[in-house]
Amino acid sequence: MSHEPTGPAAPEAAPEAQAGTAATAGTAPEPIALEPIALEPIALDEALASFDALWSPRIVTRVNDYDVRVAKVHGEHLWHVHDDTDEFFLVLDGELHIHLREPAGPRTVRLPRGAVFTVPRGTEHKPYAPDGAAILLFEPTGTATVGDRHDEVPAHVDATTGHPLGS
Repeated sequence: MSHEPTGPAAPEAAPEAQAGTAATAGTAPEPIALEPIALEPIALDEALASFDALWSPRIVTRVNDYDVRVAKVHGEHLWHVHDDTDEFFLVLDGELHIHLREPAGPRTVRLPRGAVFTVPRGTEHKPYAPDGAAILLFEPTGTATVGDRHDEVPAHVDATTGHPLGS
């Protein structure tokens, strides 16, 4: 499913707004091409049906300087932290657990279908979907799925800043 604009052309963005940065631990940021904002409605069930990869979010649209991403998840992600941004989760289907290491001690939040939760910036966390889930994430464009600091990235986790829908 493509989310290329149809109808009148979208206005050109200033050069500095056309590319963000993407970085993985230990590497310099690289420019990333920004997809245009979707000018037509996007059905999330169709967006999710367009890919099979787990822990590999797809960008469905942008709001200001934020990505709206959807992902299919199953099993464990990895312990990681976003130093400078909160991370918003909405469970579209299934159930997501998020293990947290907080100053008051460790805890796990359980998010059934329809639940939302925001992990505060600087909080070490590890998402886990024991039976699989579909989630929507809302975070600044260019935010790495493995955060700024993290455990070793397992093979089943895609260390990315999100993929365009349809890729």
